[in-house]
Amino acid sequence: MRPVQIRMSGAMQEAAERAAHASDITMGEYVRRLVDADLRRRFAPATTPNRVEEHLLSPLRVRLAHDFACATSWPDLNARLAAKGYALREAGGGLALHAHPEGTRLCKASELGHSYGALMRRYGAPFPGHAHRHLVDRWLKTTSPPPGCPDDGDDDDFDVIEEL
Repeated sequence: MRPVQIRMSGAMQEAAERAAHASDITMGEYVRRLVDADLRRRFAPATTPNRVEEHLLSPLRVRLAHDFACATSWPDLNARLAAKGYALREAGGGLALHAHPEGTRLCKASELGHSYGALMRRYGAPFPGHAHRHLVDRWLKTTSPPPGCPDDGDDDDFDVIEEL
């Protein structure tokens, strides 16, 4: 195979050489790794690597459907799941289901059909100890009048509808 000539600007070449040196590899190896990473990204399957296969999710959905449907609060849901050997834990901006007490991650709560936002709205509170507090404002925000329409506190809109 013929060597490939690569042309880079001076600043780009200096940055690449520094990165190669910091990784203790040659410039050629550094470029090969970059090309390999780019090809993997371009031609890899479009599935998320952490996504659980559907045939494994279905039994979990069925087993936990009643608990998710009937729980009235985070503590109630956590107790119901723990009784069956499961626990919800924070996972990025959402929640993941884990085996309890071992801690093995099984799937995201949203893969079971229960997004963190929907559960938060349902229980009127964020998951206890969840670090992403900014999500509370997005999902639990109270409805306010549109800009330019001040709320006069008078709820006579329903009276008008009833009179028709």
